[in-house]
Amino acid sequence: MPLLTEPELRERITRLAAIDRPSASPGERHAAELIVSELRELGIDARIEEERVHGTYWWPLGIPTAVAALAGLGRSRLRAGLVGLTAAAAVADDLRIGPRVLRRVLPKRTTANVVGELGPPDAPRTVLLTSHHDAAHSGLVFHPELPRAVARRLPRLLERTNTTPPTLWAAFGGPLLVGLGALLGARRTRRVGAGVSAGNTLALLDIGLRGAVPGANDNLSGVAALLSVARALTADPVDGVRVILLSTGSEESFMEGMEAFARRHFDSLSRERTHVICLDTVGSPHLLLLEGEGMLGVREYSKDFLRLVRECADELGVFLWPNLRFRNATDGLTALRFGFPAAMIGSVDRYRFPTNYHWPTDTPENVHYRSVSDAARVCRAVIERLGR
Repeated sequence: MPLLTEPELRERITRLAAIDRPSASPGERHAAELIVSELRELGIDARIEEERVHGTYWWPLGIPTAVAALAGLGRSRLRAGLVGLTAAAAVADDLRIGPRVLRRVLPKRTTANVVGELGPPDAPRTVLLTSHHDAAHSGLVFHPELPRAVARRLPRLLERTNTTPPTLWAAFGGPLLVGLGALLGARRTRRVGAGVSAGNTLALLDIGLRGAVPGANDNLSGVAALLSVARALTADPVDGVRVILLSTGSEESFMEGMEAFARRHFDSLSRERTHVICLDTVGSPHLLLLEGEGMLGVREYSKDFLRLVRECADELGVFLWPNLRFRNATDGLTALRFGFPAAMIGSVDRYRFPTNYHWPTDTPENVHYRSVSDAARVCRAVIERLGR
């Protein structure tokens, strides 16, 4: 059995995209069951691991920004200062994946992680190949023409930029301006902070009230590539490598599924002998290999491992868009935080943005299946290289 053909990739993405799959929902669980079933049909030891998560990001960010906006418009400088700085700290705690104190007190739901394993547990090398099967909510801030209109009008800015816009900085900066402006007696700064915080609250409310998109590119394309690699490895195993296939739930609620997997399993994996490959949104026209990512500060990926992935892609004739960084986050960031050599393979269009990102047009007919196929080919080649 070779890697999946493009029609076979399309069939899997179409079948899963028909399921409404918000984070930590019955639909997400149904998708997980279908993925587990296919892995088991290949003879892979696969299971679902249930984890308790909150399942959104609009509440953990929306509550602090709303409180900061109200405090910034109030009369008490001291109250506005304390509330603003506390709200900024709460947002930073969530964006930087700290203790996440606010999420601990918010309502919880059950998410479903899919875990499959190939190869001997004591193999010299371990590869953790990860994707996610939940789908994002839409929102006006994700309108696909917003970043592209700027790129068309300011082409030189696009040429000089190697990072995506820091869209989440405002959620932290608004409350921070409220706090600092109030404590320093800078009334205008405080009012600006209140306005920014109110705008963020409204944007998050808009996202929370909308439904989930089909999520064909983000990230059923990654799931399909993972299933393709799984089929190839069962037909032609790679000696000396243990492969863990992971499709997480609740990635769209800021990597809650991956964080739960990390708490459960990462202590049993050697940092020196384990490499992590994250497949996220690989269905745009051009594949990319991220140099770094992070929602509030960029964390750089492992340069030696990136070099190995690029070498494998070059040998296959697969172009990986170079020197791009993501001011958001994927499951690959969790592996970085825990000290594993990691790489994140994604995709972009000519404007360096993923196509149909968090928008209702993220449907199976808009996926570039050649990119999905190439992503699977590269992953298979990396696993073979690590085996050697």
